[in-house]
Amino acid sequence: MSVVTVEIDIEAPIADVFALAMDPEGTEEWVTISRGVSSHEGSPDTEGFTMDQKLCLRGVTFKVHWKLVEVDAPNFARFEGRGPMRSKASIENRLSERGGKTHYEYRNEFKAPFGPLGSTAERVLAGGVPEREARESLENLKRLAESRVRA
Repeated sequence: MSVVTVEIDIEAPIADVFALAMDPEGTEEWVTISRGVSSHEGSPDTEGFTMDQKLCLRGVTFKVHWKLVEVDAPNFARFEGRGPMRSKASIENRLSERGGKTHYEYRNEFKAPFGPLGSTAERVLAGGVPEREARESLENLKRLAESRVRA
């Protein structure tokens, strides 16, 4: 299992950042590995919301089915995902107001298929890529949210 945690401060209202982060139609604007959402059902701020997302990591494209399993808008959202070969992921988004800014904490826990062998292969193949992509994605979210505040 691998875990990635990244934090960032964004100069935009917490409700705006949360709405932007939860919008399935906007993920390609800021999530570096997203190649689109093929379908979604429900409201992205309500438990039970689902979406099918195409992701690409190290040149490999794969699909993940996400389900929003816990939400406390605009402060918290947790998704559980199922990918190829019974891989699993959990994403937590924690937002709080700090000094007029939104503090955004992102945590992704990924469990590769095939037990210890899959985990070893995942570390070798992915290396530091997931953390780098998460940092870059949050920087993109920051630019996008802050540009909307200034507009």
